[in-house]
Amino acid sequence: MALQAHIKPIVYGIFNVGVGCGIVFANKAVLSVFNFKFVYCLTLIHTIVTMVGMWMFAAGGIFEIKRFTALQVAPLAAAFVGYVVFWNLSLQVNSVGFYQLSKIMVLPTVAALECVVTKRRLTRMECAAIALVVIGVVLATVTDSTVMTNMLGCLLSGAAIVFSAVYQVWIGTKQKELEAGSMQLMHQYTPWATGLLAVLVPIFEPVGFTDPAPGTILGFNYTFLSSVVIMGSAVLGLLVSWSTFLMIGATSGLTFNVIGHLKLIIVLAGGVAFFGDQMPPKKFAGVCIALAGIAWYSFQGLQKKQPAAAAKAGDAEKAVALEEKQPLVNGTEVRTPVIRKEAA
Repeated sequence: MALQAHIKPIVYGIFNVGVGCGIVFANKAVLSVFNFKFVYCLTLIHTIVTMVGMWMFAAGGIFEIKRFTALQVAPLAAAFVGYVVFWNLSLQVNSVGFYQLSKIMVLPTVAALECVVTKRRLTRMECAAIALVVIGVVLATVTDSTVMTNMLGCLLSGAAIVFSAVYQVWIGTKQKELEAGSMQLMHQYTPWATGLLAVLVPIFEPVGFTDPAPGTILGFNYTFLSSVVIMGSAVLGLLVSWSTFLMIGATSGLTFNVIGHLKLIIVLAGGVAFFGDQMPPKKFAGVCIALAGIAWYSFQGLQKKQPAAAAKAGDAEKAVALEEKQPLVNGTEVRTPVIRKEAA
């Protein structure tokens, strides 16, 4: 049993790194290699697979179903659709490296938005760490000529960053407000997201209902390989959520953050190796500075949680219940079940 307890975190960590990096490369291949340019349709396929996966996980007892009203989850569905669509559009017109660097900017954007929405106050050290992240990203991007001349790519990445920040802040506040976990919320808002995308697809993309000509969704040349990659990317999207859930339950917050940094490095390296991204010295220096800022910011967050965890542990000796909080994907939190201590 002790050996199994040590193996689980390793297996879950490798699983999360594999699917987290794999979905970026799979989506890039779908959009750029196989030229499946229908981003809204691809997002709809991903959302349908995720919705069905949530139903299967709930039926398998991985999480307990919790019902919410439409007004409680519809805004989450809209924000989810917005950030996924814009990230896919960004990946379609940008390099893998710039796409991943853009994702780093979600951190300072979320911090700024939380200061406005939740009245959170950042310490000087946190501000310094965020400033280091911004400096690193700016240094890495201004030295890339392909980025500076791609105004559309910059605008799409900017929209994706804003939608991601809004989604993360909303899902964090909704978890606290509704006392629900991320998978419980996802189970409830993915049907709404699917319905919204089903409306958006025929509005923004040529479906080819009456004339399935080349250049339409129905007229696309669906070879065996392209179909496998499209469905594979959708399944990977589901597995990212599941692997994160498993990894958080089996590891610490520090491990979760370290694995996140590892995925960033692998994706950047994969962009250079498989998609021809350039990594000149100045860009590499910017990436290193940004990574240092992320690591510094994450370390401060973990330090803040240690006193709270210690206080809770002390209270548990005097009370009958202990409630812990763990970081979740996208920087939000989820409540774990209450662990009751039985009297001897």
